[in-house]
Amino acid sequence: MIFSAKQDVEAPIEHVFMAVSDFEGFTRQAMRRGAEVTRLDAYDEPTAGMAWNTMFHFRGKQRKMRIELQKVDAPNGLTAKSSTKGLEATLQVELVAMSKQRTRMSIELELDPQTLAARLLVQSLKLARGSITKRLAKRLDGFAKATEESYHSVS
Repeated sequence: MIFSAKQDVEAPIEHVFMAVSDFEGFTRQAMRRGAEVTRLDAYDEPTAGMAWNTMFHFRGKQRKMRIELQKVDAPNGLTAKSSTKGLEATLQVELVAMSKQRTRMSIELELDPQTLAARLLVQSLKLARGSITKRLAKRLDGFAKATEESYHSVS
């Protein structure tokens, strides 16, 4: 099952890539929402092989997930793979410079269930596909606005 969304950002591709690869910021956000995040590598720059272990509550249960960067193509995008009990997910972020000050950001999340329980979860997500896609687009829009604001406050 694949979820995808696109959003244009009024900022140069390099700035958008910096925002997309702000893993320390994403870690802080996850921790504020109650997740436990442990970094498994010592890289300073976004690099394939960066990895995290996370623990969080989802649907009333404590879940564990490992996230690893598979590919980093600065400033054009990145690919991350995550795995949890019975479910693997691949997130691709692609950035395309539309002009010097405008970047198109496309994200694609592919869920690949490995067990019957995970298949049931993905099936329930298929039933809610429309609302999930809207929520994803809304979150991407919020991210784009925050990225634009951070760019305009710096320049």
